[in-house]
Amino acid sequence: MNGDTPRTELTTKTAKGSRTRSRILEAALTLFFERGFEATTMRAVADAADVSLGNAYYYFESKEQLVQAFYERSHREHVESCEPLLAHERDFRRRLHATLTAKIDTSEPYHRFSGVLFRSAADPLSPLNPFSGASTPVRDEAITLMAEVVDGSNLSPPPDLRAELPYLLWLYEMGIILFWIFDTSHDRRRTRTMVDRTVPIVTRLIALGGNPLLKPLRRSVLALLRELRDEPAAARRPTARHAAADAPPGD
Repeated sequence: MNGDTPRTELTTKTAKGSRTRSRILEAALTLFFERGFEATTMRAVADAADVSLGNAYYYFESKEQLVQAFYERSHREHVESCEPLLAHERDFRRRLHATLTAKIDTSEPYHRFSGVLFRSAADPLSPLNPFSGASTPVRDEAITLMAEVVDGSNLSPPPDLRAELPYLLWLYEMGIILFWIFDTSHDRRRTRTMVDRTVPIVTRLIALGGNPLLKPLRRSVLALLRELRDEPAAARRPTARHAAADAPPGD
């Protein structure tokens, strides 16, 4: 970067780049919704965003990266929505309930799109699924948010349970999101009922996990969780079919 470049010019370029990036992402989300992920090409995204194909690839290396950018934006909106309550509330049950409710609220504008995207993201070998290597950054940030829910609360679980709790709560959230995708009730009433009814149960189960009499059972469950999660890296590698999907199309 040229040190002689005026700060105002740098700021203008940065703002313009941010607007271009957002325009490309919005165009992609619209096309994914209208045509589906597989039928959408990067050229179509570039045309819809009124940028060159090279410019589209400058900001996003692939369609998969566009989806990951959507995941990142959705997560950021979720975090911002949670911040006011998490800054003041100490009760774990209320913190968890508010966090899950905020996830439903901030995701609602993308409900139909999420259903369309699910067709591709549900493939275990797809880089779009929430357990994929490509999803690691956003997944880790979501787990970190659950760690904040726990750490800022009045909850006092045993150390071994506390270490695994953010990941377990993230899995719980993923289950709710899956239910939400298929929920056609008004204002996702059934999903909200699910959150209302299950948060007290989950809170109670966590409290029971600290019972000394249940220590052997707790250790067995946590050991199983670690074994299932720590899958060998070779088993997580994408197939040639999905690796090829990251390559620029010949259009």
